[in-house]
Amino acid sequence: MKMEPRQQLLEVWEATVRMSWRDGVWHWGGRDGRNSIADAEQLLCLLMPATQLGHIFGIDQPDDTNEEILETLERLGNQSEIPRRLAAALTDYFNTYRDGGRPVFSGGSYFGSGEGRQAITQEQLDLDIVDSYAMSITLSLASIGFARVFQNAVTRDALRDEIRRLAELASERLSAAMVGLLRSFTISILDMDDPEGRVLVETINKSNEPRRVVVTQLRQRLRQTVAAFREVTIGSGQLPDLDALDSSTRLFECGWSWGVVENAPQVDTTEQVGEQPKGFALDSPYLYFTVVTMDAIEDLWSERTRILGLLNDEQQRLARALQLRYDLTRQYWATVASFGEQWPLEDIPWRTTDDKESDYFTLLVTSLAVKGFVTERGSDVELARVGNLLSELANRGRITRRPLGHDPAAVLHAPGQEFSLDGSDINGGPELTWSATEFAPLLLQRTATIAGLINTAVARNRLLELADDVWDHLEVRRLDFGIGRGLWDQPSQAFPTMELRYEIPSWYYTERVVHGLVLVARTLDRVPLRSERLTQVANDLLYEAEHLLDRVLLNTPSSGRSSLRAVRIKLDRARQIVDDRPGTSAVLANEVLRQLETLAAAVREVPGGN
Repeated sequence: MKMEPRQQLLEVWEATVRMSWRDGVWHWGGRDGRNSIADAEQLLCLLMPATQLGHIFGIDQPDDTNEEILETLERLGNQSEIPRRLAAALTDYFNTYRDGGRPVFSGGSYFGSGEGRQAITQEQLDLDIVDSYAMSITLSLASIGFARVFQNAVTRDALRDEIRRLAELASERLSAAMVGLLRSFTISILDMDDPEGRVLVETINKSNEPRRVVVTQLRQRLRQTVAAFREVTIGSGQLPDLDALDSSTRLFECGWSWGVVENAPQVDTTEQVGEQPKGFALDSPYLYFTVVTMDAIEDLWSERTRILGLLNDEQQRLARALQLRYDLTRQYWATVASFGEQWPLEDIPWRTTDDKESDYFTLLVTSLAVKGFVTERGSDVELARVGNLLSELANRGRITRRPLGHDPAAVLHAPGQEFSLDGSDINGGPELTWSATEFAPLLLQRTATIAGLINTAVARNRLLELADDVWDHLEVRRLDFGIGRGLWDQPSQAFPTMELRYEIPSWYYTERVVHGLVLVARTLDRVPLRSERLTQVANDLLYEAEHLLDRVLLNTPSSGRSSLRAVRIKLDRARQIVDDRPGTSAVLANEVLRQLETLAAAVREVPGGN
């Protein structure tokens, strides 16, 4: 790859510390001010690489911290001060977004009020939002893991108590976020003759079959998902009458709304999560909030979470309930997106059941569909089709193509995709809106994810080349002046007709770029793909090299064998790695053959040599 995720992440770390740590004090807030999401994103710009790529960026064991890391973070202090000050910032965050005994998940300054720009009431600003629940799961797990490891390196009792308190606060917020997500899950039943049902049928019916035939076929493919709905027994809003799905004209959607749905029941739990707030959100899924939730839920059963034992028994129970909803949602969207021979997903742009179309929606559905493909089938052919789709989206989004003057595709990037939060107009306030501007970072994330899953070298390389192209676009959009230089986002540098120029970075955007870089790094850190053809070539070379070495040993007296020891070691190493790294094995075998030929030539030059 042209991009170097290690170097890029180090540059982001240096810029993040410059922005956040000044005059010996942690400074909160970015372009959009402070709220429970933005502050978490600011912390994750440092904590995500440190925990998810700990073998490269680890800072929780001061004595083992890499010198390059220390130089990058030197504004924060020395090797022992860096984790201590980060722990203090994390503790400050968890205490700030806590009202009495209850963690709060308000959207605050991220909320908009639509075209009228009517003043938002304080009660609305305090509404919980699914984006905060999801971000809190990622941050809390990272914080608990960070505290667990750092605590083992601390000797002072006072500091150990502070770190223990950090882990307790993070665990408390984690439990509350999981409960919030359970109460935000929704299953929306549609009738094929309703406007929403008609849109869904038209979206998936690419072969112009009779509508009733399409509905029957889709219901048949989703029968196992429908049967599993009856296991959804805690949280999840007010579940519909599932018997209604027995009707041959009924379809459904499932996923997460923007917040706790209206009339959501309380979740019975022994965790101290405080009062569970009343729900106001529309009892229907939103693609954006479904995607961010699905990504967060994956953190609950990641390898790091399991190895460090980050969940207690009750949290594991809540996690299993969320995993059930994850599986149902994954199955549903993979089925809908790939229905029929011509996938509805490939008919860009995706059309939602409320009759809105956008390339951004296609990217979101792609994110959901890939999760289903990997778990259910994992076919390289399907993943390659999604890769081609991502390439097309990069083109349409003017990421890999030069934008036109006043290009309508620029709206995807700024001001982004705006959608209404139905049900948020409480007590006379305006209906709130939410804007999503992360089209390019999300495209990088999905490209890296598929590249890490696909088993065909050519297709994988093509996706990594696309990731390079997306990164070229993102690098152009870095702020190039002011205290936030090196962070994101300056869309006018990629779209010259935009007039706005920013000096303060957006933590919303920067965190998503960091997430993309972490995923690319994890993809590159895996064992190279194994080529059957190259493996056969390597084995053939090994067979010849081993035979020739045995022949040389047969004809060489004991006194002359010392020079052959290095040859034997190299050949043994080539044999050990041939299955995982056939190319490297072939190179080593070639070197052995060259050395053996040199020895044979020397013998031939000796009078009487064979």
